[in-house]
Amino acid sequence: MNRMIWDTLKVFVIFMVCTFLFYYGLRMMHAEYEQFHRYDPPEGPAVKVFNAEKSLIDRLNLFFRLGE
Repeated sequence: MNRMIWDTLKVFVIFMVCTFLFYYGLRMMHAEYEQFHRYDPPEGPAVKVFNAEKSLIDRLNLFFRLGE
C-alpha cells in the first residue's frame, strides 16, 4: 500500500513539473511573438499582388466561372 502511494505521488509531481514547464514555455513564446509587428510595410523588392482595376462584371464573371 505504501509503495502505491509513493508511486502515485511521484507521477503527480512529475505531471505538475511538466505542466508548469509547458505553461511557462507558452508564456515565453507569447511574450516573444507579442512584440512581432506583422503589419509593418514590407522591405525589399515587394510586389503588389491584388489588382483592383477590374470592373464588377469581370470580377463576378471570374467568381462564377471558378465556382468559389
